[in-house]
Amino acid sequence: MADAASFRAPEGATGCLVLASGEVVWGRGFGAEGQAVGEVCFHTAMTGYQEIMTDPSFAGQIITFTFPHIGNVGANPDDVEADRPHALGMIVREDVTAPSNFRAVERLDGWMQRHARIGLAGIDTRALTRRIRTGGAPNGVVAHSAAGVFDVPALLEMARAWPGLEGMDLAKSVSTQTHFGWQGGVWRLGFGYDASDDAGGRHVVAVDYGSKHNIFRNLALAGAKVTVVPATASWEQIEAFGADGYFLSNGPGDPAATAEYAVPVIRAMLDTGKPLFGICLGHQLLALAVGGRTTKMFQGHRGANHPVKRLADGAVEITSMNHGFAVERDSLPAAVHETHVSLFDGSNAGLGLDGGRVFSVQYHPEASPGPQDSMYLFPRFVGMLS
Repeated sequence: MADAASFRAPEGATGCLVLASGEVVWGRGFGAEGQAVGEVCFHTAMTGYQEIMTDPSFAGQIITFTFPHIGNVGANPDDVEADRPHALGMIVREDVTAPSNFRAVERLDGWMQRHARIGLAGIDTRALTRRIRTGGAPNGVVAHSAAGVFDVPALLEMARAWPGLEGMDLAKSVSTQTHFGWQGGVWRLGFGYDASDDAGGRHVVAVDYGSKHNIFRNLALAGAKVTVVPATASWEQIEAFGADGYFLSNGPGDPAATAEYAVPVIRAMLDTGKPLFGICLGHQLLALAVGGRTTKMFQGHRGANHPVKRLADGAVEITSMNHGFAVERDSLPAAVHETHVSLFDGSNAGLGLDGGRVFSVQYHPEASPGPQDSMYLFPRFVGMLS
């Protein structure tokens, strides 16, 4: 890393990362040309880069992949969690190679270019990850120019002017704008996605704060009929569906900002006494609705190997996580009990109330491609509906 004021692009550099601190990292760009500004984080998963890039929870972020071989299985239309990538770009160690997988239909760099997302290869991702771990997730700009021409001072100013995720409501920007009934089941090799059979199923209204498709697939697999509504849907609009229970999805941004319009609706849901299940941002919003607080994490939790202890029986679940904010356990009222904790840092990873009919987890139990230790939560929730 070098200081922006004194560093010129080295020979052959077609991409760079400029941090708000003034540090510049040079590499080889791929995907779309241009620049994007956001929070630079790291993700430790060894698989699922398409799922990660399309997770709406990554809106406003540039992902550093710690696993060196990203792109080696190409891209396909099935391994996605939304209709487009929401992460702004990716930073990887090795150049993206031609795919070696029978399911691939295009190269990852072509997929990135088609979706106007920027990639940066040839980076010492170990050094960058250490930088994030010791200094926190910084604001930065990732840029790609095939001609190798960069206005580094302008990129530095862009990084410094970006306000950061704290206080930013991003759920509105990634949520559906209209309600719809979810159709489609889980994916099976050789068959693709199953059709969902919601005939006679218990009805769940799912609030989309930036949801992943696999959440709805697993609710349907557990036997639920799912109606998805926008993040800003009013209680009157939600109540009109006559649901048997409610679901609060994952999503990006600061939960305290999204809470301004989400919390009154969640409190109305709680007043009905019907079952409620929240994931990730939905977990944080539920905590805020019952009187808790959330805080920005130093580096966040992002990976597919996070151990979580289930306090009811001491079992350990290996989970997928993606969050930069956390619930302050000491802020939870007496009526709310902690159900799960992270074994990495002891932070809150789940809560419950109302005899267990209302519960939420900080991690992603629907994780695709995995792990699948926590998928029991979906049939547990649907089984509560009446």
